[in-house]
Amino acid sequence: MTISQSIRRALRPLGKTAQAIARWKRLSFNDAPPIFGNAKPKSGSHLLLQILNGFTRIMPYRYAEAEPVRTITKDGRRRTNAEILDELTHIPRSVIGWGYVDAMPDLASFLTSSGRVNFFIYRDPRDLLVSQVFFATDMYEEHGMHDFYKSLPDFGERLKIAISGIDRGGLFMVSVMGRYEGVFQWLATPGVMCIRYEDLVDNRDATLASMLDEVEKTGYRIPTPRAQALSVLVDAIQPKKSHTFRSGKTGNWKEYFTDEHKKLFKDVAGDLLVRLGYEKSNDW
Repeated sequence: MTISQSIRRALRPLGKTAQAIARWKRLSFNDAPPIFGNAKPKSGSHLLLQILNGFTRIMPYRYAEAEPVRTITKDGRRRTNAEILDELTHIPRSVIGWGYVDAMPDLASFLTSSGRVNFFIYRDPRDLLVSQVFFATDMYEEHGMHDFYKSLPDFGERLKIAISGIDRGGLFMVSVMGRYEGVFQWLATPGVMCIRYEDLVDNRDATLASMLDEVEKTGYRIPTPRAQALSVLVDAIQPKKSHTFRSGKTGNWKEYFTDEHKKLFKDVAGDLLVRLGYEKSNDW
């Protein structure tokens, strides 16, 4: 990170707070409930972040955090629960947080404590795998799988590794089944609104309305009229402004999964798609 980037990052909260003061004509921002937006990587986290930024224009928050709370650091180190919890507890009530947090008991207990709002977004595993391979191969050279993926002859071979996972030569990545263990943990956690990426894309307005309802379940009343609030959130969704944007489609996996990939997926993941509600049977 350059010095100028560091300065901009340090000044961002001040600038955003000044904008919030001007927008809401107030100095105190502790009325609205604390919100945290959570995701599995490559499952729509930046789409969720755009919505959270929209929340700051319909409710009195200072801003949404620019950087996510991570379980794995950018250099590949797994952070301790204590480190993650410390970061979560230091997000001001008036600031909307987001990140990639696992459903460990202490972390889930804090996030779902009384009066808090939690959103967790997940995605069809097949689309997630396709997105992950493209991201690691073509969009993010620092990704731990980048060099290995580039060494493989084609996308199909990379997708096989993404499905089955790898653990050799110091390179480790869980299988698709391993990726979704954490999703089921959040799905089983009370106090979390779990959102399918597909619903935000294909059933947008109803899903956004449900997110607003989730906020008001705390007893807080959103000051912006509902129709106007929904319009603001719809306008906030601009996928192409995300640096990780590739297609923004649902069901994109059908263009890349061969019969061989389908068989491998079923062998590795079993009835994962049925359990998640993406298929009615394993005959897909």
